[in-house]
Amino acid sequence: MVLMDENGNVVIEAVESRVLALGDQGDDVGELQQRLAELYYYSGAIDRTFGEGTQKAVKEFQEDFGLNVTGEADAQTQALLFSTLYRPLQYGSTGDDVKRLQTRLAELGYYTGKISGNYLEATRSAVERFQEKLGEASTGIADMDVQALLYSGDAISAHAKTEVTATPAPDLDSMSFLVIEDESLITPTPAPAVPFTKKLARNSTGKTVKQLQQRLTDLGYYEGPVSGNLLGHTVNAIKAFQKQNGLKADGVVGEETWNMIFNTADIIMPDETPRPTPTPSPVPFAITVDVTNQVTTVYGRDENGNYTVVIRQMLCSTGTKAAPSDVGDWVLSGRTARWCYFPKWGGHAQYWTKINGSIAFHSVIYNTVNTMDLSVKSYKNLGKRASHGCIRLTVADARWIYENAGKGTVVTITEKLPKDPELVASLKLPPLNYGNMLPKSTPEPTAEPVYISGGQPPLPLTRLKKGDSSEAVYWMQKKLTELGYYKGKCSGTYLAGTAAAVKAYQKDNKLSVNSEVASVEMLEKLYAQELATPTPIPTATPIPEAQGT
Repeated sequence: MVLMDENGNVVIEAVESRVLALGDQGDDVGELQQRLAELYYYSGAIDRTFGEGTQKAVKEFQEDFGLNVTGEADAQTQALLFSTLYRPLQYGSTGDDVKRLQTRLAELGYYTGKISGNYLEATRSAVERFQEKLGEASTGIADMDVQALLYSGDAISAHAKTEVTATPAPDLDSMSFLVIEDESLITPTPAPAVPFTKKLARNSTGKTVKQLQQRLTDLGYYEGPVSGNLLGHTVNAIKAFQKQNGLKADGVVGEETWNMIFNTADIIMPDETPRPTPTPSPVPFAITVDVTNQVTTVYGRDENGNYTVVIRQMLCSTGTKAAPSDVGDWVLSGRTARWCYFPKWGGHAQYWTKINGSIAFHSVIYNTVNTMDLSVKSYKNLGKRASHGCIRLTVADARWIYENAGKGTVVTITEKLPKDPELVASLKLPPLNYGNMLPKSTPEPTAEPVYISGGQPPLPLTRLKKGDSSEAVYWMQKKLTELGYYKGKCSGTYLAGTAAAVKAYQKDNKLSVNSEVASVEMLEKLYAQELATPTPIPTATPIPEAQGT
């Protein structure tokens, strides 16, 4: 089962969860206790036994998140518990997370009191000032959204100036006026847009859900309570709206659906003729995960609509031989998450893109939801089998797939591609910058040489040997590719794949066989046709002399 928060920001991969109640025992109870402890609801022993202390913690969590307060950890409770990053904090809250909140508010200049871990009036006032700075309603409650903004790099300092430019007074003497006598010709000023802030899906909660439910009620699509809980009736109303207005009827409110509901005048009402669904655009990319070489390649469409154009190639870590990645063709569902958590294995990752029910693309591993708490081992293992089946990538590469590979993208995971040392070498992993836990920036790669089929190779011909990197090696690789001897990446570097092609060519042409050296004699035979009929050099057209007047 895959669990996500209401923003689509956190995912948990787990087996189907059972309802946990008083008296239950097992590893899943231990994981529940651990997560409750991380969110400061539980302070007892992680003893894998669902006792009264665990029950009390579950009830407190359910109360905070507007769930039915049963004390039983059902699927909905576990989904929210494992997916939320922060518990909501308000007047009367206590704990280390309150200390962390106070510390952050102090760093930004909103709080000057004692870092006590007690959420009292001074803390509430500081939160209100932070909310005012953001232009949000000043509730004084640090819910998950407030804390996510507070701890992000985009948090606004209390001392940051918000400049407001005054509207200059009009110069009435110099202005010309358009007088419209017929008032029906006046175009009214549109109502302010309601900005999209986050994706809403089943089990989402909060004031944004209430806003959505009220709007759907006003439009005649929803008849249930405006509760702030996005459950079955609300999902059905969203689907009905989407279907009627020509959108994909998935019951999820992304930016497109939100803008149609709140910011579009031309809405199709329930009793009107439905808007036709637009013809879908072709999927722009296809992705191949090469287990042999531990490389993920993104292909774009050529002029014939086939996926042959290499867009991006990335080192990856697929599943180990004991826990291999799922070989086959898979179609992306479009399900993504900004962060994910793996309770079975431990650790977190960024930019999660679901491949199938078991595996996904995601970044290298983090010990906590903290970009500085990287598992260095997982980064250094890129290019090797190292995962539990998922496809691990650098943060930048995982983000590229997260942002560009949408629903319908076909992902092929294969173990049948041949070894390609040149390809792997061309994707060498940069060293890690321990200051920001990201790869060190590397110089822009040299532009790929220009190869002209049938054209003259770089002259004079010189002996090439294994390990060389040059334009001459690139031309030799391209020519051997044309002749069917070489099937690897034309990287311009002479490695094992090139050596095998050289050896095969030497054997077929009765030359001295030495895979590690391409002699001048071999190159002369390889380019015999090109050298016999050199590419003509165009003659410059003379410039006519100016005529006297």
